[in-house]
Amino acid sequence: MTLKKIVETYGTFLAGIVLFLFLIAFAPNFASTANLLNVLKQVSFLSILAFGFTFALISSELDLSFANVCSLSAVVIGFLISTEVAWPLAIVAGLATGIAAGLLNGFLVTVLKVPSLISTLGTASVANGLAFMITGGVAFVGRWDPDFLYLGRGKIGPVPVIILFTLAIFAVALVLSTQTRTGVHIQATGENEEAARRSGINTRGCKVLALTLSGLAAGLTAVFLVANLSSAAPQMAGDFMLNGIAATLLGMTMFTPAKANILGSFVGALIIVMLSNGLVLLGAQYYIQDIMLGIIIIASVAVSASVLKRAAFAL
Repeated sequence: MTLKKIVETYGTFLAGIVLFLFLIAFAPNFASTANLLNVLKQVSFLSILAFGFTFALISSELDLSFANVCSLSAVVIGFLISTEVAWPLAIVAGLATGIAAGLLNGFLVTVLKVPSLISTLGTASVANGLAFMITGGVAFVGRWDPDFLYLGRGKIGPVPVIILFTLAIFAVALVLSTQTRTGVHIQATGENEEAARRSGINTRGCKVLALTLSGLAAGLTAVFLVANLSSAAPQMAGDFMLNGIAATLLGMTMFTPAKANILGSFVGALIIVMLSNGLVLLGAQYYIQDIMLGIIIIASVAVSASVLKRAAFAL
């Protein structure tokens, strides 16, 4: 492998390692066990959402509704638990909400032929409105079942269980996207839908599945967010929107350049959370994080502009 190819394939990953070493050297307490575990915990929420967005992008579609769908799923869970519905049933309802939103997006994109950029923005608006309707604009807060809260707050030794859940979800997503026929079909659909269709692949089904997986990821994240915070608010996942997109786009600059991939999205989420955490410890102003996030998004899009154009407008 040539030096140029190494840089193209692993450059961003190596830059992440350099950033990690820099923060260890100069950011106070960055390397403490408590802080590193906190970073991994924050990565968990972001990466699960990014995995869902990645599946949508692999199929050459966008899902700009995942953050709002996550908030709606969280509100559904919080509402049911606060009305004394058994928490396992509340979790099922939250996951079903995410899946339903993903299926709706799939229907709009594949049957009604609405570009995913437009359809998922519409779904996001509907989800946001429903979340406020259910809550009346007030968060659900309570002393909920410790068994439920364990999903977001529990630990095995010093390690938060959510990190272990995330690693399991990462492994499943990675295998599904790269080692299964379904994953190969989704990739083929995203790379050349017409050629995939002529090869006998159910391209419509692949797109619906990819968008449904994005909705499922939003529902899963909602479960962990509500369990971690013991509350549910109509915009509780709003901050994950740009971060989730940025993590996926950053992931497209490594391992399989210009292609969305689960491993890249996971590393991208890790870099973004690590950078945000490090800037806080270095005493940087809050707006520096937004500036850096914008730079990451613009630079990443520059690498994958054609893929994103096709995903947004099906061109």
